[in-house]
Amino acid sequence: MRLILVKHVGHYLFFLFLCKKLGGLYPKKMAKKRRNARKHNGLQVVTLCISTTLVLVLVGMVVLSVLMARNLSAYMKEHLTITVMLNDDVSENQAKQLCKTLYHRPYAHQIDYISKEQAKKEQTVAMGADPSEFLGFNPFVATLELQLKADYVNRDSLTWISKELKKNAKISDVAYQEDLMDKVNTNLQRINFVLLVLAVLLTCVSFSLINNTIKLNIYSRRFLIHTMKLVGASWGFIRRPFMKHAVWIGMISGFLACAVLVGVGYALYRYEPAILMIVTWKEVLISCGTVFLFGLVITMLCSYFSVSKYLKMTAGELYRI
Repeated sequence: MRLILVKHVGHYLFFLFLCKKLGGLYPKKMAKKRRNARKHNGLQVVTLCISTTLVLVLVGMVVLSVLMARNLSAYMKEHLTITVMLNDDVSENQAKQLCKTLYHRPYAHQIDYISKEQAKKEQTVAMGADPSEFLGFNPFVATLELQLKADYVNRDSLTWISKELKKNAKISDVAYQEDLMDKVNTNLQRINFVLLVLAVLLTCVSFSLINNTIKLNIYSRRFLIHTMKLVGASWGFIRRPFMKHAVWIGMISGFLACAVLVGVGYALYRYEPAILMIVTWKEVLISCGTVFLFGLVITMLCSYFSVSKYLKMTAGELYRI
């Protein structure tokens, strides 16, 4: 009886010794595995943020280019001039009164009055001689330099505006370069079309790149998804951490992309302050808002569909992909 008791005590002590030794080693191995897993996941998050940020920067640059092209189109149209020639008997006060009247018309953007004397001075400087010296009189007439709003710079609008102006008794003639305006409109339409096509293509490419990047990240956790499904977790419960992760990735990437766009806008302003005539901080903020929302929505959608894909797969299908 004593021998049996001693034998069992010996086995028990040996078992405690093994547990102590293994208990000391096992947590160390587990801790090391956890550290390696954290490093791996951290590297994946950094890579995912960088790749998503680069794609969002490209999207933001295209959006900013489209807005710049729109402003450039309006700027060029509003600086095309219609010359309104006045009769010789129109005084300076009457001309200024006419300017005030035209300012109330919906198509007027800017009106400059050029008197006969001012026109003579300008032409004298341009030609290097005074025409009135050998003609004996001032051959120039007073004019109004009318600049239209961008929406009215087209052939149809110019036709009825010209007819309306010529009905005024103080106006002798209206002159404008119709061919130049047609060329400007045609070229601007081509530029806008090219930018629109580029924006659509880049949006598709961006979606594909972000989708593939997120798919690779979720692919490495496909067996974890399957294990959670086996223990009875609902699909919504499984998706929730992935969706939260996607939201954080989208927010961080969108914030970094916005910072890059603001930096580009500030650099353009420092290089050429006149760029504010084409692109203002309003366009930069619109681009940043678009990029931030685009990044947030795309990452969430890609995560949702990727997780759903692996939730529908069986264990055999997971091993085959």
